[in-house]
Amino acid sequence: MEKSKVKPADGKLGIMVVGLGAVTSTFMTGVLMARKGLAKPVGSMTQYDKIRVGKGNDKKYLSYYDIVPLAKLDDIVFGAWDVYPANAYQSAMYAEVLKEKDINPVKDELSKIVPFKAAFDKNYAKRLDGDNVKSCATRWDMVEELRADIKKFKADNGLDRVVVAWAASTEIYVEPNLKVHDTLAHLEEAMKANDTVNIAPSMCYAYAALAEGCPFIMGAPNTTVDIPAMWEMSEKLNVPIAGKDFKTGQTLVKSGFAPIIGTRCLGLAGWFSTNILGNRDGLVLDEPANFHTKEVSKLSTLESILQADKQPDLYTDYYHKVRINYYPPRNDNKEGWDNIDIFGWMGYPMQIKINFLCRDSILAAPLLLDLCLLSDLAARAGKGGIQRFLSFFLKAPMHDYTKNEEPVNHLFQQYTMLKNAIREMGGYEADEEID
Repeated sequence: MEKSKVKPADGKLGIMVVGLGAVTSTFMTGVLMARKGLAKPVGSMTQYDKIRVGKGNDKKYLSYYDIVPLAKLDDIVFGAWDVYPANAYQSAMYAEVLKEKDINPVKDELSKIVPFKAAFDKNYAKRLDGDNVKSCATRWDMVEELRADIKKFKADNGLDRVVVAWAASTEIYVEPNLKVHDTLAHLEEAMKANDTVNIAPSMCYAYAALAEGCPFIMGAPNTTVDIPAMWEMSEKLNVPIAGKDFKTGQTLVKSGFAPIIGTRCLGLAGWFSTNILGNRDGLVLDEPANFHTKEVSKLSTLESILQADKQPDLYTDYYHKVRINYYPPRNDNKEGWDNIDIFGWMGYPMQIKINFLCRDSILAAPLLLDLCLLSDLAARAGKGGIQRFLSFFLKAPMHDYTKNEEPVNHLFQQYTMLKNAIREMGGYEADEEID
């Protein structure tokens, strides 16, 4: 073993979230409660998982904290932007994800987390009507104001480092335009020319974060950092980017269950997935243009796991359908149904049904914590560009599609990538292979 070359996690870590809704208020409340010993951060890999390092007589199973220098929960300071002015306490109460008894012990801390005005364009999320919005003349003005917010948040709280994470609503789909999104220079020109068709507000957040040296995480399926111009910027400034779309419920099941079908060499005729949810995310996704962005990310999972070119007898022409339905009575307690039509020996058909009654924010909160802590770790390890090792946490892992790179969607291969990256940053050998 070599000594870890990662810079220590000294001082305070700021986590600035775009969107102070159900996911982020649940995330903040859970971290603050865990700090007081009043709750457990269940579901968080960084807090619970143990990785084997070494082999034979040298084999040990260590927590992430014992392998690499991760920021501690006590060192986190929260900030936010939102189109609604409600503070984190009001947001947590409004979201109705957590019981009042699990929010009130940290009411004072949550009440002090007041969102900055959001950089917002209603054309990108027509169902949202908030008035806590910046009045920016151009996309470049958005960038400048967001950079000022990050600087202020950092100075006001005496922070050493900041991570920025998008946990706001899904924007309408922005098709990658390789005349605008191809280079950093072209992206900046478009922002200054106020190209509102090709430059989504989320791109302004990402640009501002990277310009301020803050890792950026895309927790929705937005195109935002999944363009060559942003890859160029993050590599040039040596600042990590990760995305896209938190892998919480149905896609987590899909990325874990599809390998069972593939490993067992069973055939697939079709996979139909449908969801009901009633939170703000569901409301926004009820708009067809916004749903299309989500559909692209949810559909991409299966095709890279069960591939026709590798097994033409088993995976040629299967039918894959994804639906999301807005249903207000369910609020944050979404439900995912999967109907899987498979075939076996001599082509005989069989079916698998999966019904996952999950809680969107309860699954997303620990995932957001892990992504923030691991992105901060990557930054201190000097890793710029796309953080492929974080694919485990994301529905549509970023990859260089301009070079026909295939994303890794297979959950257990993603886990191997994650473990190897932690080992390497900790000065151990990355000793597992992905077949």
